[in-house]
Amino acid sequence: MAHTHYHGSSPTGRRLAWSTIITLSFVLAEAVTGYFSHSLALLSDAGHNFADALALIIAWYGVWIALKPSTARRTFGYHRVGTLAALVNSVSLVVIALLVFWEAIERLRHPQPVQSTPMIIVATIAILMNTVISLWLRGDAKRDLNVRSAYMHMLGDAISAAGVVGAGFVVAFTGASIADPLVSILIGILILWSSWGILKESVNVLLEAIPAGMNMNEVEQTIARVHGVLEVHDLHVWTIGSGMICCSCHVMVNEQSVRSGENVLRTVTEKLKANFGIDHTTIQVEVEGCDPNDMFCVQRIAEHQHN
Repeated sequence: MAHTHYHGSSPTGRRLAWSTIITLSFVLAEAVTGYFSHSLALLSDAGHNFADALALIIAWYGVWIALKPSTARRTFGYHRVGTLAALVNSVSLVVIALLVFWEAIERLRHPQPVQSTPMIIVATIAILMNTVISLWLRGDAKRDLNVRSAYMHMLGDAISAAGVVGAGFVVAFTGASIADPLVSILIGILILWSSWGILKESVNVLLEAIPAGMNMNEVEQTIARVHGVLEVHDLHVWTIGSGMICCSCHVMVNEQSVRSGENVLRTVTEKLKANFGIDHTTIQVEVEGCDPNDMFCVQRIAEHQHN
């Protein structure tokens, strides 16, 4: 059975590479500015940006290695590397959020003066940079969990940078330095929110749960409605990697359908592909009244129909 899978592409890799270079350059500038301006919000955003750069590197590696062909040892290739990359990225976001919370609480307990002008200038540049990168990755993020984890890093950072700008204006016009750690806490909450969906989905893929949004009852009913199918059991659907959904099941047919078993297989495969995007299907056909392992019984029925 012929089928194709999405493995990433050269344009995707190039976009990730350029995004990484731009992000690392900005991290250095933001960290230096945050240090000299005593802005925790700016430093926390620089830390988030650094995590973004790591996320982009990991995502790029996942896209690159997915192009490698399968081997005798890794028969499904390296599709799960992208899922592992997404898991690492989401966990790193959680760790960063916890560190931001810790530093923000310390800053609330021991306030420090904050220079608002560098905060506003650097964070404004961050908004522009992260927005551009997010738009670069948006198309690939729709179909690849690995790229989506990097995309969420960048989109979340664009929003958090907007929070830094807001805090900068509050400090500039009111002198309330407390706005800086308060915005940092909001950034931490945003980081947790952006990481949760990716973390949950990557864990589900590794646990071989059904793809998000798929209804197993609908899958079973779709197979059962195929002409000649009497029963469906041992139905399993799982994801190997982004764009590669697999299904295995046993279908029982009656004696009259034994010789047309190829038609049953083809129809089931086509319906699963069209309705659910399942493009790697393994189906075991069983005959009503025969033990699945009793090949003599199956052969006898087939010969009886032929005669």
